[in-house]
Amino acid sequence: MRYYKYSEYLLSLYGEKVYKLPISIPVSCPNRLGNTGGCTYCGSEGAGFENISGVFSVREQIEKNMDYIGKKYKAKKFIAYFQNFTNTYLPLSEFKKFMNEAAKCDIVEISISTRPDCIRKEYLDVLDDIKKTYGIEITIELGLQSANYHSLIKTNRGHTLGEYIESAILIKSYGFKLCTHIILNLPWDDMTDVIESAKIVSALKNDFIKLHALYIEKNTVMEKQFLNNEFEICSVSEYKERVITFLRYVSPNIAFERIIGRAPKENTVFANWGMSWWKIHDEIVLEMEEKNFSQGDLFNYLGGKGVKKFFD
Repeated sequence: MRYYKYSEYLLSLYGEKVYKLPISIPVSCPNRLGNTGGCTYCGSEGAGFENISGVFSVREQIEKNMDYIGKKYKAKKFIAYFQNFTNTYLPLSEFKKFMNEAAKCDIVEISISTRPDCIRKEYLDVLDDIKKTYGIEITIELGLQSANYHSLIKTNRGHTLGEYIESAILIKSYGFKLCTHIILNLPWDDMTDVIESAKIVSALKNDFIKLHALYIEKNTVMEKQFLNNEFEICSVSEYKERVITFLRYVSPNIAFERIIGRAPKENTVFANWGMSWWKIHDEIVLEMEEKNFSQGDLFNYLGGKGVKKFFD
């Protein structure tokens, strides 16, 4: 393959296919509360549009998903994935209860999606205890979206690049796995930002990356901006070029959970240029094969390599 897939990582670690089980808990996002308005692209369900309803307990959600996925794919190993909104934004006692409930199920890992400005030591201590007690892996997913702090302001992310860097360093100090989400085609970003994002996640020793193409969800601030022609979305050809460039500059040791996302058509006014995600994915891989590009073939800037030119 031209890039390192997350599925390959899981297969090498666990010896067989492993499936993520999405879980919803009663939690929101601090950036959506008060008068902040939330991220301009974020819809009412956050990232959890495929989740089982949060009215079920964590155990019930895991068991229902296990039963369905286990039968459909003959799966035996699973990851409990706390997916929607900011899963470290709730009282510590509740967080501890939910994490322990998941750990007591027959899972190999807990994965938690959250924000860079909601990483606190006492919550990581809870996860560290769970990792040691139950012998399971812990992965924390952070939404960075872009290394361009101007774009973070324009999308009202509520944090800057600095908070992401601090939280990533703290997470890695615990020995947890780190996954970062990046939208490669925010309207205010260019190829320089793509390359800088690849360099930052590499320097911070990310384990996994999720790349997304920007989609415009209904009833969001960004929908109004889009319909008012306040910005333009790059072409699909440019998005593919950005993905390929990112892959070439990023560390070859980082596994990719996806290089393009997807969204429900009924909830969006723009998504993936009206194309299927897998078609765009396959075209990216084909172009890399035709040009003999591979993940990390431009990864030559860390460990003092960036100043090598001064000594040649």
